[in-house]
Amino acid sequence: MIVIDDPNTFSQHQPGCVATIGKFDGVHLGHQLILDQLKQKAEALNLPALAIVIEPHPEEFFTSDPSACPARLSLIDEKLALIESFGVDFALVLRFDKQLSELSAEAYIRDILVNGLGIAAFIVGDDFKFGNKRKGDFALLKREGAKHGFEVLESAAYERNGQRISSTYVRDCLEAGDFALAEQLLGRKYTIKGEVIKGQQLGGKIGFPTCNIDPRRLKMPLLGVFACYARLDEVLLPAAVNIGFRPTVQAEGGALLEAHLLDFRGDLYG
Repeated sequence: MIVIDDPNTFSQHQPGCVATIGKFDGVHLGHQLILDQLKQKAEALNLPALAIVIEPHPEEFFTSDPSACPARLSLIDEKLALIESFGVDFALVLRFDKQLSELSAEAYIRDILVNGLGIAAFIVGDDFKFGNKRKGDFALLKREGAKHGFEVLESAAYERNGQRISSTYVRDCLEAGDFALAEQLLGRKYTIKGEVIKGQQLGGKIGFPTCNIDPRRLKMPLLGVFACYARLDEVLLPAAVNIGFRPTVQAEGGALLEAHLLDFRGDLYG
């Protein structure tokens, strides 16, 4: 999958595409349904499949209080890897900033979708809103699609237990400790990926060394102590993991992730 950050660079080298758009937080079953439809439509039209990924989340852009934002299920590199696994050819990481937030829905369609990407078809969820003050919706897309010559397809909501599958639903499951249901909604076990960083090495002094993982999130989707598996390269190791705050040893900063790998000896830094 080729990742781009400017729609205009795409149209210079490609004849068009079939596209979809979203934050894709968690890439849950609802997202996966849209990605499957995207790939099928692209193959039918013999065009590349392109996913537009909004980054950062609009909520993070508009707030000055990170704790008020929804916790991220997945970071941009994790999203892109998951999207690629569904056979998507291109991903446009569309930066959400002041300029984009002020772009009207009509200009959004004209500048990004038509002039930039040259879309032949656009697949969106049934609750999709876009443009300044979220004034753009499916009805507007249909009208503009007829005007500019692209097809608009609506993907119905994916439900489980009578409830719409959404990133919020997954977050609620994780917060409640219902990991089995979260796994059903995601289609896989929930994972947090990060790099091992230097800690204060307090655990090692009492016989329980831990590796500190930088979760790279403004807010964590879950807090507590968990029995987990840690993946090192392709090896799974049982681990006790703590995700939380340590006010006695760290005066400020976000939640920390500390993992004690059972019966492991080795250097994990780097």
